[in-house]
Amino acid sequence: MPGYELLTDAWPGPLEAPPCDHPRIPDYLEHHYRWAYLDPFNAWLLDRRAVVESILFGHYRRLSNAALRALEPAPGRRLQQLGCVYGDLTPRLARLLSSGDLEVVDAAPLQIARLRRKLPPGDRSVLHCRDATLPGTGKGRFDAVLLFFLLHELPEDCQRHALAEALRVCRPGGRVVVVDYARPHALHPLRWLLPPLFHWLEPFVTAFWSKPIESLLPPDNRVRIESTRRWFGGLYRMVTLSC
Repeated sequence: MPGYELLTDAWPGPLEAPPCDHPRIPDYLEHHYRWAYLDPFNAWLLDRRAVVESILFGHYRRLSNAALRALEPAPGRRLQQLGCVYGDLTPRLARLLSSGDLEVVDAAPLQIARLRRKLPPGDRSVLHCRDATLPGTGKGRFDAVLLFFLLHELPEDCQRHALAEALRVCRPGGRVVVVDYARPHALHPLRWLLPPLFHWLEPFVTAFWSKPIESLLPPDNRVRIESTRRWFGGLYRMVTLSC
């Protein structure tokens, strides 16, 4: 993608961190994911096409394409993305919308700064350095909200808060799209390799992937499960919620 290769081909040097709406980095991010999201060199190294595809066993493009189709981005639609993601998903999303109709929320100043460099020149997407599990402003402002591989990185109480926030800012009749891990089928070739690997790198995954997304929804919600899709022997799922 134009711009994406330019960003990741060379070490860009220090990036100016934007001000944040919260006083400190959330504990789960500081303790478990500093190496992946808060270290400038590691963030640059991980945000490369070959690395992103490898982490998702060659499924990044397929999953990001599915997310884009589910969001139905078009000029005039307002979309929110909770959590920055490595790869070119967000720049692609911004190009499909009118400038300024995309809002991205992330708790890490470095990730917001990196995303700003990846967006098309002159793009006016709104980037908030804020914990996605905390309430923002504007109830019912967005036509669709995306959580792309965010929930598995959060403790369970934070998973619930992030989903509740996505539902709160989504308009009636809008859509919340969740793309994330799920428990692979019994005969999946990686079924027994992944738990120890995730225990080391992704400590919340194995508890998360056993839960249906609807079990994390607020008890008084009126959300309907519009569709559920699975890929790669069940390891990845996309759940579309109709608000």
